[in-house]
Amino acid sequence: MQLSIIILNYNVRYFLEQCVLSVQNAIEGIDAEIIVIDNNSSDDSCKMMKQRFPNVKLISNEENLGFPKGNNIGVAQAKGEYICILNPDTVVAEDTFTKILAFAERQKNLGIVGCKLIDGIGNFLPESKRGVPTPFVAFTKIFGLYKFSKHFGKYYAQHLHENETGKVDILVGAFMVMKRELYLEVGGFDENCFMYSDDIDLSYMVLQKGKSNYYFHETTVIHYKGESTIKDETYMKRFQEAMNFFYKKHFKVSVSFSLFMKIGIVFFSFIKRFQGKQKERVAPENYVLISDNKRLREKLEIQLKAEVVLQKNNANKINYSQFLVQKNRIEIIFDNNYVNFKEIIQTIQINKNKNTTYKILPQNADFLIGSNSSNDRGEVILILDLKY
Repeated sequence: MQLSIIILNYNVRYFLEQCVLSVQNAIEGIDAEIIVIDNNSSDDSCKMMKQRFPNVKLISNEENLGFPKGNNIGVAQAKGEYICILNPDTVVAEDTFTKILAFAERQKNLGIVGCKLIDGIGNFLPESKRGVPTPFVAFTKIFGLYKFSKHFGKYYAQHLHENETGKVDILVGAFMVMKRELYLEVGGFDENCFMYSDDIDLSYMVLQKGKSNYYFHETTVIHYKGESTIKDETYMKRFQEAMNFFYKKHFKVSVSFSLFMKIGIVFFSFIKRFQGKQKERVAPENYVLISDNKRLREKLEIQLKAEVVLQKNNANKINYSQFLVQKNRIEIIFDNNYVNFKEIIQTIQINKNKNTTYKILPQNADFLIGSNSSNDRGEVILILDLKY
């Protein structure tokens, strides 16, 4: 088997459904498997998986074992030559894995491959590529110096443009592709770290093996990002513990450095918590449905209590400019029964606009899903009595 996709889920049932659907489409023609590990979700994630994706391997943990251990459990049962660690709040394009695997096969000393990540409204996520957060690099990140000079740009690997493929040190755990043998060789994710620095640690251990990690820009994946984590007091505590874990494991720590890190981590955690506060949603003034389904439009008009414009194009090249030039707030709804995930991702990326938000109706689903920023926990709108 060529590829195993490992998806660790915790209480994001609707995002998981869309993610698995996109992955299923992306592995057509590839000898691959999907393994979903559920960390004792209290929603109906497992019930949904059994009903909608009965052929996907589902591992149901009896407690929340954290990100590292949950993924390690999945990899232990994987059969693929390559593995992909994938967050459930992601959407992959139909050719994502084909492109990534082709690139991986061309590398002679492969470590981990990451890809271009965007949020739900098309903004590039800078954590798609990062440098090792040494004490100095961490200092530039914590106090925002990386924004003012390229000399301070190592945290987000600013030697590479977002549209340029190349070597980087650290990749984000939302999307990581590597050989299963290498993952096992370095011991996988360190289970002493519950979450938040596990991807940094794994990337760094791979570098220590003399391997090369790569950022690959030729495929784009949506990462809603804010959906999997509520930034509350527990988040702050675990984030601090995670950063302390990484520095104690890999760097010689002096008393002065420990004090600096403690101050910096508290400051950075506070900023993260502030960013994580969900803003009050402002209703769009215009809705555009990309579909050929008139009945769906009627359903949405009842549900949203607003007029919905139906836009279709038989050539599958949809012209959005007539809507995007307006200054009014617009929400574009993609019917995934009509337009595929690759086209959706490309459209969001190309037409990102501060006045435009996006929702997706996944194929054969009865809900709209999306997120209006990388700090937004996302939104799910159930559509009552929707049948195809």
